[in-house]
Amino acid sequence: MPQQDSQFLNPDQIIKQINLSAGAQVADLGCGTGYMSFAASHAVGAKGRVYAVDVQKAVLEQVKKEAQVEGITNIITMWSDLEVIGATKIATMSLDAVLLVNILFLLKDKSAVFSEAKRALKKEGTLLVVDWLPGNTAIGPPASSRVSKDTVMGLASGVGFVQEKEINAGSYHFGLVFKQQ
Repeated sequence: MPQQDSQFLNPDQIIKQINLSAGAQVADLGCGTGYMSFAASHAVGAKGRVYAVDVQKAVLEQVKKEAQVEGITNIITMWSDLEVIGATKIATMSLDAVLLVNILFLLKDKSAVFSEAKRALKKEGTLLVVDWLPGNTAIGPPASSRVSKDTVMGLASGVGFVQEKEINAGSYHFGLVFKQQ
């Protein structure tokens, strides 16, 4: 499993806190190197499915290669622009969970990714948002690019999510769990 980001994020610990069940259908929107996709893949097991979605084709190829090397068959890589609602081609109301990890600072239209998550999630589905804590740190994006917890809560509630809990996402990040209503 790729460990590139494990010095500041522990994907397995984060996934454990959202209680993914075997057989669950999950999307990791803005998957990057796939560290969260691989953790979710183990949690949902062989009958589950993880859509690793990103706009960068090179990182998707790397995720696909890593999955093949490790014999992981439940990760499906998918190119998409997350700022276009419906562009992922994931069926409406088909997912048990959506992961938005370290991507909000990269997006211009942040509300679009929340709308896409809502569209794809089943009723009672889980949205996990993990992003950078405010301030300047030795790693991560500039403070001016970071999105606050309050902003995330506003974006989520704006499309109908209700906050369920806050999780431990490590020293540099906050983690919020929402439910689809």
